[in-house]
Amino acid sequence: MKTNKTDRQNGPAKASKAAKLPATGVLAPEIRPGQSIELLKELHILTVEGKLNQDSRRKLKQVYHLFQFIEKLLLELPSAGQGASLADHGAGKSYLGFIIYDLFFKSLKAGHIYGIETRTELVEKSRTLATKLGFQRMSFLNLSVAESAQSDLLPAHIDMVTALHACDTATDDAIAFGLQKHAKFMVLVPCCQAEVARCLSQHKALSLNRTPLAELWRHPLHTREMGSQITNVLRCLYLEAWGYSVTVTELVGWEHSMKNELIIARHTGQKKRPAAQRLRALLQEFGLNDLLMSRFLLPEDLAAD
Repeated sequence: MKTNKTDRQNGPAKASKAAKLPATGVLAPEIRPGQSIELLKELHILTVEGKLNQDSRRKLKQVYHLFQFIEKLLLELPSAGQGASLADHGAGKSYLGFIIYDLFFKSLKAGHIYGIETRTELVEKSRTLATKLGFQRMSFLNLSVAESAQSDLLPAHIDMVTALHACDTATDDAIAFGLQKHAKFMVLVPCCQAEVARCLSQHKALSLNRTPLAELWRHPLHTREMGSQITNVLRCLYLEAWGYSVTVTELVGWEHSMKNELIIARHTGQKKRPAAQRLRALLQEFGLNDLLMSRFLLPEDLAAD
């Protein structure tokens, strides 16, 4: 096949026949330029024929949309992210980690992604795929999020922490990890926030006698929804208390996923006493004081009024 001047200038990623769908010879519009088609096939986002089904299209849209946020943050790091380190918690099949590496880290001479996952078979598959694709600056660790904070396999400092649908308290563990590693950024999409809902259920009768606000979680469905909402509000206040500015937005449209809340935390170094005070007040109001020591341990200088 002849290559014209434009192809030579753009490099092999855009000139490669592998970057085109066999059926039409045209790159699928959902796929970002420069994206490895081989990677998308290995992740089963694309079929062997190079096609996208509806489920894969939705999954790819979520990951790409999240990558847009992550890319902008990485570019804010010194030398525009050269040499950046990223820990992806609850990595699963590592869709997010592989795509970040492929679109951002692969073209750099430095930088490393650590995928943290408890399921041994998924860790082994990710390691095999990284070797096959030549993604040398990717490591996959068979650890829980909490265990990873104590592991010598990770550096003392991590620039960015991501957690896409890390279930229940794993998101809190990811936040604790980010605080310990002095992360500049945390990008979190929480999932299945059950711990607070359980606490609300345990104290429901007492709360109903104490305040009419308890009507907000009297019914089991409302308990679950209220628990999820309270959990993320507490997380945002906690991050602010520890010196992060926090933005909360939607990951994608609700028609694509109900697990849709995106929390972006940027380290400023300015711990906020008002956030700590509101955090304590909310824990007391909802009968969640036990969580102050287990999940929302405040900095010593903000621990008391």
